[in-house]
Amino acid sequence: MALLWAVACLALASTVSGCGVPIISPSVHNSERIINGHDAVPGSWPWQVSLRTRLGSHFCGGSLINENWVVTAAHCEFNRYTDVVVLGQYDRSSRAESVQVKSVAKVVTNPNWDSETLNNDIALLKLSSPAQLGLRVSPVCLPPANLVLSSNLQCVTTGWGRDSIYSQASAVLLQQVSLPLVSSSQCALYWGNEITSSMLCAGGAGASSCQGDSGGPLVYQNGGIWTLIGIVSWGNSNCNVNVPAVYTRVSEFRNWIDYIVAQG
Repeated sequence: MALLWAVACLALASTVSGCGVPIISPSVHNSERIINGHDAVPGSWPWQVSLRTRLGSHFCGGSLINENWVVTAAHCEFNRYTDVVVLGQYDRSSRAESVQVKSVAKVVTNPNWDSETLNNDIALLKLSSPAQLGLRVSPVCLPPANLVLSSNLQCVTTGWGRDSIYSQASAVLLQQVSLPLVSSSQCALYWGNEITSSMLCAGGAGASSCQGDSGGPLVYQNGGIWTLIGIVSWGNSNCNVNVPAVYTRVSEFRNWIDYIVAQG
């Protein structure tokens, strides 16, 4: 029995030392949507974090990229003196979940962030102490800087944002939605020249992220590994599921992310 336990522990350590491979497998179907709600499998998106005020109010999402750093949207305006990062959560109403609550030592906003156009909407948060990686907390993989993505590629976004167009309340259980990438030219039919090379568009096919999902991940799976390709940025104010939402294109910032992380 001791030998089996040791083998299991080694297997767990090996799995969580990498990125993009949840120990708890997600269940993804093309009919899912965050608006009107589809609950994720608990623990299946272990890089998802909740950004909260110290009083417990969720205001944005984010993605763990290693044990020390979280990537989110610049427009979330995280305040390291008053806000916290919560890792390993699924049910925001539960007091039984073994979550990690971290303060933040450093906030690094991309120097080209434009709050008027929402271009270059990305920021990095350095945790005050390393996250403890395990069953429900592990990082997502980052894309290469030269990643080329095809239109209609099926992706997944997750978060605790609004799950109904009739309510401003954030979801209690982590929600997920499967949705296709939309080409820049097709996205421009909705948003015109507001779309830049630093943005990705996805959705418009009956599903959408919404307020409160900002900063959270847009991921796709390739070879069994989930990679972060987008960050929830902006979209239709009414979360219209027939209009594509806009995400920060993470591959455009891979070199900047590597530089900041290397600086510590």
